[in-house]
Amino acid sequence: MHNRYYQGHFPRKCFGQHFLQDSDIIESIVAAIDPKLGQAIVEIGPGLGALTKLVAEYIDTMTVIELDRYLAARLASHPVMQQKLNIMQQDAMKVNFADLSKSLGHPLRIFGNLPYNISTPLIFCLFRYLDVIHDMHFMLQKEVVNRLIANPNNKTYGRLSVIAQYYCQINLVLEVPPGSFRPAPKVESAVVRLVPYDTPPYLVKDINQLSTLTRLAFNQRRKTIRNSLGNLFSVEQLLKQGFMTTLRAENLSVEQYCSLANVLAERLPEHYKDSKF
Repeated sequence: MHNRYYQGHFPRKCFGQHFLQDSDIIESIVAAIDPKLGQAIVEIGPGLGALTKLVAEYIDTMTVIELDRYLAARLASHPVMQQKLNIMQQDAMKVNFADLSKSLGHPLRIFGNLPYNISTPLIFCLFRYLDVIHDMHFMLQKEVVNRLIANPNNKTYGRLSVIAQYYCQINLVLEVPPGSFRPAPKVESAVVRLVPYDTPPYLVKDINQLSTLTRLAFNQRRKTIRNSLGNLFSVEQLLKQGFMTTLRAENLSVEQYCSLANVLAERLPEHYKDSKF
């Protein structure tokens, strides 16, 4: 237990806490974020403030969202940072980022070392607010980053890949070894940049149908689309759209999913409609 004690804090497993300690990695991440005065900078999960401290040197004020009340209180009493921080002690999944952007008067620049147990649900949550987000930089489990940037015909390519690449331009920033954290996680990590498109590269008439389609396809990814999408499209309909029915979910490109979603939007039965990610 003593080995887990770090800077006066026992990392809480329920919050997935792994604190960044490598100064070179910290500097590289902040350089990638490139914070400027006058921007609406928002950090999710500041923890002990490793990134927060350096980012705060470049700006006058920033918002931090921290669920752990002890860590939020610790940041609030920090002798240097407390004057610059707007601290929201709450679950980031429950934050209305549209209201936050409105209150700050600018599109949001969001970053954070996300707890690995909530990273994917949180990213899907943030996709609902992309009209008020300028960009996002996240430390994630490397496996999640690989899924974000995956191309078709790859076992890591999935629903997250399709939805993320529809919405955002995505780039790997750097890889981060376990030894850069206390306590060290059992997995490799990486930092990724997501920049929302002003206009998505492919037309989608109803994003809810893209959500429905990708969920059904990748929930049964080992099946051919003839079977996994059989409740939505007949063999004849798939062939008419130019799809070989022997393809599997991972073989379809983002553009092809968007095309099928548009067909679906025109005639989807009411009970298949999906209102959120």
